[in-house]
Parts: sequence; structure tokens; C-alpha cells
Amino acid sequence: MTIHTWLLFLGATFLLAGTPGPNMLHILSRSVELGLRRTTMAMLGCASALILMLIASAVGLTALLLALPGVFDTLRYAGVAYLIFLGVKAWRAEVAPSNVMDGQIVGSVSALQVFRVGFTVGISNPKLLLFAAAFLPQFVDPSQPQAPQFAILVATCAVAESFWYFVYALGGRSLSRCLTRPVTKRWFNRVTGGIFVGFGLALLRAKPAA
Repeated sequence: MTIHTWLLFLGATFLLAGTPGPNMLHILSRSVELGLRRTTMAMLGCASALILMLIASAVGLTALLLALPGVFDTLRYAGVAYLIFLGVKAWRAEVAPSNVMDGQIVGSVSALQVFRVGFTVGISNPKLLLFAAAFLPQFVDPSQPQAPQFAILVATCAVAESFWYFVYALGGRSLSRCLTRPVTKRWFNRVTGGIFVGFGLALLRAKPAA
């Protein structure tokens, strides 16, 4: 893999990572709910899902899954159902005056729970499977050792994704100052819930390349 190829990959990945999607919306809403510090566990969850799928691509597992009849559709429908579930949950969430102060929240949500939901949001997106199986291998030179190339590409994706996670989390932190009134927070929950449902319905069109 040449420097030119890597720069092309970096540019494409940076733009793709910054595009609003389920992961970024989840980070934004978590930052509003939990504050910036505790949202890092959600970031780690989403990033872990990304890295896991990219490593699976490196060893050929994603291509195998896409080749098996019905497996991709099963994953796609499961991802759609989970995103719609999150949307309905956000829409119906009870609202109280904001209790987020300096990155702290009064509540019983554990760091493990925050991580787990972030990981599930990340892994349930079937477009990640397509990205890992179809996009990533295009930048690997088959005439050169592949393991170091995949390592560089996976690390590049992780860094680009993490950068945008912090951008969206900081946006959520700023937004939280405008959501101190319950009526405003209720509308925010309904908007984000509606967007999650929209993402889920849009993913019904996600299909593997022929």
C-alpha cells in the first residue's frame, strides 16, 4: 500500500465517519444525557464494534457472512429492529428537569451498560458489514503482506471515527445547556427517537453488492 493509497483511504474514511448516522446520533444523545466524561464508554462501545468488524474483514469472515444465503438479511432485520427500538424508547422517555452537572448524572446507569448499548448500536448497523467486506479490501495491495496493511487501515478508521465521536460528544455537551427545561428535552428526545426510527427504516434498503 502506497502513501497515495493511504491518503485516499484516510480522506474517504474521514468523510464517511463524520456523516451523521446511528453511532454519531447515539454519541450525541448520550452526551446530552450523561455528560461528556461518561459518554466515553459509549464511544468505546461503538469503536469496539467498528474494530471488531474490520478485523473480521481482515480474516475474511465478513465476506463469508455475505456469501451465506439469508445471513445478511437476518443481520439487517435485527439491526433495523434494534434501531427502531431505541427510537421508540427515546420517544417515550420520561423527562425531568436536567440533572447533568459538570459531566455527572444522578442515576444508576453503569459504565458497563453505557458501553454495552454503544457496542450494540455499532454492531447492529449492517452498513458496517458492507463497509468492512467491500470497501476496506479495495485499499489492500495483494502483492504485499496483507496483515500490516489491514492493521494500518483499521487504525486509521479507529482514529477518524474517534475524532468524530468527540466532535459529536462536545456538540451534545453544548446542546445540554439548552435542554434544561423538560418541554425542550421532551422535543429533543422525540426528534432523536424519530431519527433513530428513520435510520432503521432506511437500513431496510441496505443490500450487499452484487
